[in-house]
Amino acid sequence: MRFVIVTGMSGAGKSTALNYLEDAEYFCVDNLPVPLLMPFAQVALDGSFSEINKIALGVDIRSGLNEEALSQAFQDLQDVGIRFEILFLDASDEVLLKRYKETRRTHPLAGPNGRIETGIRKEREKLAFLKERADYILDSSQLFTRELKKELVRIFVEGQSYKNLYISVMSFGFKYGIPQDADLVIDVRFLPNPYYDPWLRVLTGNDQQIIDFVMNHEESRIFLQKFTDLIRFLIPNYIAEGKNQLVIAIGCTGGRHRSVVLANAVYDKLAEDSSYGIRLEHRDIGKDLMRKTQQYESPKA
Repeated sequence: MRFVIVTGMSGAGKSTALNYLEDAEYFCVDNLPVPLLMPFAQVALDGSFSEINKIALGVDIRSGLNEEALSQAFQDLQDVGIRFEILFLDASDEVLLKRYKETRRTHPLAGPNGRIETGIRKEREKLAFLKERADYILDSSQLFTRELKKELVRIFVEGQSYKNLYISVMSFGFKYGIPQDADLVIDVRFLPNPYYDPWLRVLTGNDQQIIDFVMNHEESRIFLQKFTDLIRFLIPNYIAEGKNQLVIAIGCTGGRHRSVVLANAVYDKLAEDSSYGIRLEHRDIGKDLMRKTQQYESPKA
């Protein structure tokens, strides 16, 4: 029997994760009080649910969670031979605050003053021990729901290995600002710029003409090899440190040509390794769309 405990920060996607696991034929119970964790597990263990071999239980701050009671419940599960896995859903404070404001919901630990920031801080402190004990940590700060589902399927349906690291490869334009959540920022403005070719200016790094223009230069190919080698060296060290979210930001002037080509190429190389999650984003690719008349005219001789 596969027994998964789904927990984490309020607003990080626990309910969404349970919905996806239910779609994957897990028997799911959300907001189970901690004192009922062991009795429920015993019912499952004695064969009362003979047709059920996959269980996911949602346990969070609403369940009266505290470190002493939950640690004892975990010990009781182990004593009767129940192997369990802990999935911890997390997100940055900024993202959680934004989500609460968008949904206009009150944080369960906000207190009398109703400040969401206070609730998030208190919850993070209360759940620190649980995050340290988690088998899987998914940071949903940068994830679309479809990407969260993909990771859950990979871990809990396909049974692939997971090293608690999710990588976001992002292209951006320096003139629109450096991404605030970036861990690694690389500047590719040293590469030849297709912007100065009137025929290429209106295209993007997703178009083959731009890909050919950028990658036909030797310095682009050398950079790609050396940069991906560096990232591959860093990944296991980040994992050992306990890092679960890595944002790689590759920038050029406008975020439309060179950075897009290189971000795509880096993503393709890193995606060859299935031991971590990875996503691709082109933050500024559509922001530089002003097309002057002369961009459509052939250059005069």
